[in-house]
Amino acid sequence: MPEVHRSGAGRGRTEAGRRRNGAAGGTTVRGRRPARRSPWVKAGRVAVGVTSAAVLLASGVTWATYTWINGGLNTSDALDAANKGAPPHLDNSVNLLLIGLDSRKDMNGNDLPKEFVQDQLHAGSSDIGYYNTNTLILMHIPADGGKVTAFSVPRDDYVQTFNGDGSIQGHYKIKEAYANAYTSAHDRLSAQGVKGPDLEAQSREAGREATLVTVQKFLDVPVDHFAEVNLLGFYDIAKVLQPIQVCLRHPVHDRYSGADFPAGMQELNPKQALAFVRQRHGLLMGDLDRTHRQQAFLSSVTHKLKTDGVFGDLGKLQGLFGVVKKDLVIDSKLNVLDFAQQATNLTGGKVEFHTLPIAGFAHRNNEEVNLVDPQHIRSIVQAMIGHDASASPSDGAGAGKRSSAASAAPATVDVLNGSGRTGAAAGELRALAALGYTAGRTSNAATQHSTTIVYGSGAQAAAQQIAERLGTAAPVNSPSVPAGRVQITLGTDFTPPATTSTGSSGSTQATAPASEPSPVPSTAFAGDSVKMGGIPCVN
Repeated sequence: MPEVHRSGAGRGRTEAGRRRNGAAGGTTVRGRRPARRSPWVKAGRVAVGVTSAAVLLASGVTWATYTWINGGLNTSDALDAANKGAPPHLDNSVNLLLIGLDSRKDMNGNDLPKEFVQDQLHAGSSDIGYYNTNTLILMHIPADGGKVTAFSVPRDDYVQTFNGDGSIQGHYKIKEAYANAYTSAHDRLSAQGVKGPDLEAQSREAGREATLVTVQKFLDVPVDHFAEVNLLGFYDIAKVLQPIQVCLRHPVHDRYSGADFPAGMQELNPKQALAFVRQRHGLLMGDLDRTHRQQAFLSSVTHKLKTDGVFGDLGKLQGLFGVVKKDLVIDSKLNVLDFAQQATNLTGGKVEFHTLPIAGFAHRNNEEVNLVDPQHIRSIVQAMIGHDASASPSDGAGAGKRSSAASAAPATVDVLNGSGRTGAAAGELRALAALGYTAGRTSNAATQHSTTIVYGSGAQAAAQQIAERLGTAAPVNSPSVPAGRVQITLGTDFTPPATTSTGSSGSTQATAPASEPSPVPSTAFAGDSVKMGGIPCVN
């Protein structure tokens, strides 16, 4: 099992057979793939998770500071195992995964004081927390130093989850990949006689590896670095930086999280800040609105660090990091100093957060879950991040993956649902919009067997591309369809296709030019996107 790098000692205490419900930790795994060139001098414009952003952004100005920081960091080698089966890179960009754990325990697995959890965190007992990932944000840092694109993965997305070795756990909420692997590893290691802090740390490392592999497979992108922080770490940052300024579009009152705020701009103490990012009851979009709160908090913390002069004050930096680094875990190859050198760029609006869409809600495993279309999700991510124009097929496997694809011909697309499957039209319209077509309307139609495509004047090229994508009969020109529009009526034979492979006819599907990301309309995401650089207003 992997070696654990920790900053302090303590008696480890774990709970093996408990129901899977969310916490944190730090550890290490050997055998990392050879380091490849990465633009980390440019990567400092990215925030690190709901709370780890402030930690990493305020972590280093001089080598003396760097040495001091490294002396107390919890580091993990979980990427060593996770990257063995990772998707290939298309260029020299960097993907950073931010992990927030819904933990009511400290780094050694000990319960936080009951009074603190209930009175300050307003978060319930450790039985509720367990080891789930409450926050998953993938930040894509382009090789050319352009705008950073961040994708929040809703924690209740019902997906195929994996262990660190790539073996399948089953279908669960994506947040449960960590908890499932933690529990299995804890039981196995305990039977082998591993005890105390080693048992806790190695079990958490298994959870960490599982989360990394699951996210990589779900989004079909590699993860190069990660940072993880638990609930206590969030509180500690808010305590150091208080008051935190936020903005709400509507007043809220929620007894579960303790959120009780008027509409408009306001300043929050640590207890209120935790309630702000944890509230989901009473919000129009529930957990999805909570995700937007997390994104807004990141922006507010970064704004606070700049306006308070923390970036340029060594004493303030050390004071902040000294409080919170005990709750932070980063991968062992992440150079904190390089990462922090250009931290002030975060306040310039160069980071945009998008919440990945869901296809609906359902009950699975006796829980409420988000239904998702993994292929649609991957098409959005690939369209948004694009790849480096300078990359060529010789740069590595998959480098020329989309180089021969044609761009989407101009047209507005309407999708009618004659498939008999709820949500099929909406899902296909989102996928087409992600490929660059203009999204029109969706509606129901009489059930029919075959998917058909008709088009108006000027939209023949787009109609042909879409027909090749769906593997249908040749599209038909119809005077009943307005000029510049394509109308698709889905049949019972409809199957959502992959957007980066060829259609059933063998022709290349429409997708983005290889040299730049495709524009994805805001309607493709779950709610409004959040730009870092100020105090955004959210629900």
